Amino acid sequence: MTATRADGRTPDQLRPVTFDRGFQKASEGSCLVTFGGTRVLCSASFTRGVPRWKSGSGAGWVTAEYAMLPRATNTRNDRESVRGKIGGRTHEISRLIGRSLRAVVDVKALGENTIVLDCDVIDADGGTRTAAITGAYVALADAITWGRAHGAIAEHATPLTGSVSAVSVGIIKGTPMLDLPYVEDVSAETDMNVVMTGTGGFVEVQGTAEGAPFDRDELDALLALATAGNAELTRMQALALAAPLA
Repeated sequence: MTATRADGRTPDQLRPVTFDRGFQKASEGSCLVTFGGTRVLCSASFTRGVPRWKSGSGAGWVTAEYAMLPRATNTRNDRESVRGKIGGRTHEISRLIGRSLRAVVDVKALGENTIVLDCDVIDADGGTRTAAITGAYVALADAITWGRAHGAIAEHATPLTGSVSAVSVGIIKGTPMLDLPYVEDVSAETDMNVVMTGTGGFVEVQGTAEGAPFDRDELDALLALATAGNAELTRMQALALAAPLA
């Protein structure tokens, strides 16, 4: 892959990615995740007890809420709470984040506890949902550590069965590319979000042809890019979680 992009990256290169753990002091786990110009604050709230429909099951619950701040984009958008209606896109992304995290959680081991991940987009430059999933996992891991340290999770229990991350891929002018910023996302012939576990399993693949349909070879190339990108994100998540929490 020799083609270069507007920001100087090669097609198979991630944007600069950072994880700032403990960014929000009041929450049981938090992480400000950065994918290039996209920044998402992921906060994990740990509470004892579960929704009524899970009460008495012995199992916990993990869910997520996603939102974009009014000036996350170039022009101001009204808060959905002010409009009085949550948009379909917001619901869809919230459910995606929740599903992705539950793919690596043993809810029985979590006990009857609930963890809610709030993912608020501060700056949107493409890939907000993939950044949210990747950062939310880090916040979730810290919240589970908090729960164990405070006696809410049994000492021998292992609620996390693995890690999860996500990345976007797409075809730009015939070339498969990894981790699309907004300028590439809006012009992509094919756009795809790929959620994977740290061991390489696929959790969810969302792919759409914006112009001409993509063929099997192009799909394979996109999935190969996403697999390599997620492997690198998994490595960076592990390094972030291994560092002392300030």
